[in-house]
Parts: sequence; structure tokens; C-alpha cells
Amino acid sequence: MSDFTKKAAAALELLPEELRQPAVAYLLEQAEKFRALQQDLDRAVESVDAGQVREWDFADFLRRADLSR
Repeated sequence: MSDFTKKAAAALELLPEELRQPAVAYLLEQAEKFRALQQDLDRAVESVDAGQVREWDFADFLRRADLSR
């Protein structure tokens, strides 16, 4: 068991019994969200590297939108 795992287990043991399961559920939820975000970022970088996206020119967007109508 790694030092980090030991520290996490010790921290959970400090919590009252009724808070341990919700704490673990929260950590798992956050880890899943982080993993999904990381996958989205990886796909975005792949799209940039493949030339599928380009830098957004906001001034050009406003000219094309012709907001004066």
C-alpha cells in the first residue's frame, strides 16, 4: 500500500462512520468528472493537432454577424 493510500485511509478513519461512505462517494464522483474532463481535453488537443480547428477571430465574427441590423 502506498504512502498516499495509507494517508487517505487514515483520513477516512478520522471521520465518523456515517460520513465515510458519502466521503468516498464524493471522491469517486470527482475522480470520474476529472477523468471525463481529461478525455475531453485530450480529444480537443488531438483536434487541434489534426488541423480540425483554428483560432477564433472574434472581430471577424462580429463583422460577419453585422450586429448593426
